[in-house]
Amino acid sequence: ENSEKLDNSLALRGEEACAQKLIELDETRRQKMAALQTAQSQRNDVSKQIGIAKSNKEDASALFAQMATLGPELKTLEAQVKELEDSLHQALIRLPNLLLEDTPEGKDDTDNIEVTRWGTPKAIKNPQAHYDLGEALGLMDFGKAAKLAGSRFVYLEGQLAQLERALTNFFLDTQIKNGYTEVSVPFMVNDRALFGTGQLPKFEEDLFQTQDGYYLIPTSEVPLTNIVQGEIIPENNLPIKLTAATPCFRREAGSAGRDTRGMIRLHQFPKVEMVQIVAPEAGEHAFTEMISHAAGLLEALELPYRIVNLCSGDIGFSAHKTYDFEIWLPSQETYREISSVSYCGAFQARRMKARLRKEGEKQTTFVHTLNGSGLAVGRTLVALLENHQQEDGSVHVPKALQGYMGCAVITPKKI
Repeated sequence: ENSEKLDNSLALRGEEACAQKLIELDETRRQKMAALQTAQSQRNDVSKQIGIAKSNKEDASALFAQMATLGPELKTLEAQVKELEDSLHQALIRLPNLLLEDTPEGKDDTDNIEVTRWGTPKAIKNPQAHYDLGEALGLMDFGKAAKLAGSRFVYLEGQLAQLERALTNFFLDTQIKNGYTEVSVPFMVNDRALFGTGQLPKFEEDLFQTQDGYYLIPTSEVPLTNIVQGEIIPENNLPIKLTAATPCFRREAGSAGRDTRGMIRLHQFPKVEMVQIVAPEAGEHAFTEMISHAAGLLEALELPYRIVNLCSGDIGFSAHKTYDFEIWLPSQETYREISSVSYCGAFQARRMKARLRKEGEKQTTFVHTLNGSGLAVGRTLVALLENHQQEDGSVHVPKALQGYMGCAVITPKKI
């Protein structure tokens, strides 16, 4: 019914049109299913006739011969139907979300559209990168982590470990004030949960899997959103607003050679997540609200940022609209992503079978889901070190964090 819309959306994402192939595959499946049902009906009829012939003590050899030919035919048709159903299912679950009309067209992140920016980057003479700052402070060590776990891990100690914890608590406390309920979630989930939010099957190579078949969560969006998996939610229970602080685990399989030094792209990193589950008509309002919640955190930390509307070639698999927050990094003289706020519409709800029942209505409809970083703790720590570095090598602690840290300055480790 929406083949043209699907193909147009896929084309904008840089993917091949496939609606006609899917329709033809489904039509073949229907034809084989009809043939299977006809053969099953014939088998039932012959079986009844054999029963009647036996009770009348009549010769049923011809009927048995007919039954003998129907058996292999049924097995063949059953196998064909199953193969077609599997092929159709595998094709459908790999289709990304349909894009909203206001998603800008483009091939990659260079085509993203800037929406707004806040703050003016400070003029810092010879700005140091966060890893040089952290190592000079004696509080950040990649070598120690590499001894135990290899590359893309880090040891933080003393005031930097406190800073990581302070940021986490500040983010959580602020999101609770914003109306989110804090949840303590599992750090491992099954494949059904990852399918529900869209990480599986497409992004399996980026996930860490245990010997028992569990996966380490790539983001707490997965356990938070799946709270409504398989549920029918009464209208008066919405919106559902959840937040959690968890470690996140990613192979970074698709980023070989990128950000190999420092804390920008680690295999393990802490993040505070925001999730909203809402009625369809409330989706756009929730999206705007979540944007303001992420912005408030960055502004409280006095960190210059900009917001970009992701183009069709850069947007995520499950999203049909995404705004990225990009933070200014003095050492790179550019903005880098620190948070994504994504509106997924009914895409994840369909995969999770999460529905809404409106008061007085028998029919159910799919809920809409949204998620966003509020914020990625490690990248915020990076931005804070670089933007608040001082000439003597110390780092200024923003007022919003001083109560959590118990100090106003991060100084070198005393030996």
